[in-house]
Amino acid sequence: MNHERSGDLYDRALSVLPGGVNSSVRAAIEPYPPFADHGEGGHLIDADGNRYVDWVMGLGPLLLGHDLPEQVQSEIQRHASAGPMYGMPTEIEVEHAEFVARHVPSVEMLRFVNSGTEATVSATRLARGYTGRNKIVVMQGSYHGANDSTLVEGDVDERGPSTAGIPAEFAEHTIPVPFNDPEAATEAFEKHGDDIAAVLVEPILANKGIVHPVDGYHETLRDLCDDYGSLLIWDEVITGFRVGGLGCAQSKFDIDPDVTTFGKIIGGGFPVGAIGGKSEIISQFTPSGDVFQAGTFSGHPVTMAAGLETLRFAAENDVYEHVNSLGEKLRSGLTEIVREQAPAYTVAGTDSMFKLIFTREGPADVSDTCSGGCQQDESCPRFDYCPKTGADVAAVETDRWRRRFWPAMKEQGIFLSQNQFESQFVSYGHTEEDVEETLAAYREAL
Repeated sequence: MNHERSGDLYDRALSVLPGGVNSSVRAAIEPYPPFADHGEGGHLIDADGNRYVDWVMGLGPLLLGHDLPEQVQSEIQRHASAGPMYGMPTEIEVEHAEFVARHVPSVEMLRFVNSGTEATVSATRLARGYTGRNKIVVMQGSYHGANDSTLVEGDVDERGPSTAGIPAEFAEHTIPVPFNDPEAATEAFEKHGDDIAAVLVEPILANKGIVHPVDGYHETLRDLCDDYGSLLIWDEVITGFRVGGLGCAQSKFDIDPDVTTFGKIIGGGFPVGAIGGKSEIISQFTPSGDVFQAGTFSGHPVTMAAGLETLRFAAENDVYEHVNSLGEKLRSGLTEIVREQAPAYTVAGTDSMFKLIFTREGPADVSDTCSGGCQQDESCPRFDYCPKTGADVAAVETDRWRRRFWPAMKEQGIFLSQNQFESQFVSYGHTEEDVEETLAAYREAL
């Protein structure tokens, strides 16, 4: 493949953008990232005209693929042509909130914002304001956006910022515990329960290789929050309207969080975030409550139209049947490949998400392991080897994945997420032919 134009664009970008990018993950590709030109269905065409089967899908927002159905496109254009924005409420944001509240079990009221990061920042502020407490429990290695309250590493006893620019005092109010470790969560509450405002957790670690919860883990967190009067916040920025369909992951796992953060699909490919939950809690945002939250572009009419029409189209068509079926084919096909060629590796994912994790060890007999992606099934021979925490994923062969495997897939026209940790996504624009081409590339690259 020729990447001359992308190289020239990257050269220019380095002079005016830090690291040549506007989001750090985009620079993970070496020696430089291909620059996108346009998309078609489930495919991406870069600035040099190279075509890829695209499993990144904008890092998750593009449930319908790059080609939007006519009803979605026409609504976006209708609202864009009416004027860029107003600084006033519009009917479309009310309709979108009503749709989400009808379909997501725990949501009675919403506040729309402009990114997943803004959603989690606002949700943690809301939890502190509502409870009158300071501390937030998060999962070690989890990612909740560029949020000063969650960019923290360590454990219940000793912790600090995970990046420069955050005062150490901030980190004292955040308690990282390992995902899938109920004892560690219980210990955190025993030590700090009277000052824990909330637990902030993804239903699945979706930014760390895709890690499912072990049986009973989310129920433990729900019980701890109830016992200590803390809020349970589910970060569904990635899983929302992808895992569990219109009911989101909380319907799949049958857990009722107090607050849910959304992003990505809820905006149909445009900048968006949202905080949803029980009216008693969400109404604490200003102007009805005392927790300040505001944004010039919040509830932007074009974003609201894109998000609402995307979800309406999904509700009225076979979108979830299509994407979940292809996701199952990918994961099942990958399972067969790794059984033959890389038995230590772990296939992960659910619904329309998938990932191959380069774990270093596996069982002696892999003939009877899970075929549709690791579900943390205790009867599976791989159970003791599957990653269960963010640290487990961080310990896999990340350099091999990035330096050897990812380039080999790209050269075969398969575009995967930029590092070992980010999820990969199926869209309505993908086909069975795309799946077969991708599985053939995996077989060759491995």
